[in-house]
Amino acid sequence: MINSTYKLFKFDDDGTIPNNPELPVILYPGVFKQHPQEIEPTFRLNNWRNSWVDGVFDYHHYHSNAHEVLGVRAGSAVLRLGGKSGETVEVRTGDVLILPAGTGHKKIKGSADFEVVGAYAEGKEYNLKTGQSNERPHVLNEIKQVASPSMDPVFGNYGQVIDRWN
Repeated sequence: MINSTYKLFKFDDDGTIPNNPELPVILYPGVFKQHPQEIEPTFRLNNWRNSWVDGVFDYHHYHSNAHEVLGVRAGSAVLRLGGKSGETVEVRTGDVLILPAGTGHKKIKGSADFEVVGAYAEGKEYNLKTGQSNERPHVLNEIKQVASPSMDPVFGNYGQVIDRWN
């Protein structure tokens, strides 16, 4: 985990997907490229728990009650972040995406071996929202109530979650 470069993405509410008005999405490209098997233990060590291993849904969705981290354990994919008018991002083995509560995401396409480790700040239980009109205004209030994580999922007591989200 020597590579500490990052990219930030900020998305506005598009009327369907709320995104997060305060916090940017953080991408750590290739941070686990040499040791993708260390993704899940590192997340757990840094208090990003309630983990799972799978892909990313192929429809726009978000979590209004939890911050999520996605670590690419294998393969590659093209994801759409921020809803229909958001941004297309390619991820590959070793990349880590940190999504603040409310951030829309979906898989556009992926390699046959695409696999991510997902986890949630402080091990929170997460909901699944798809941008239905009846989700508002409840989700907007819920997003504002999600506390900042105590640690960055990759770097613990330092990193962009600590620098940008706190």
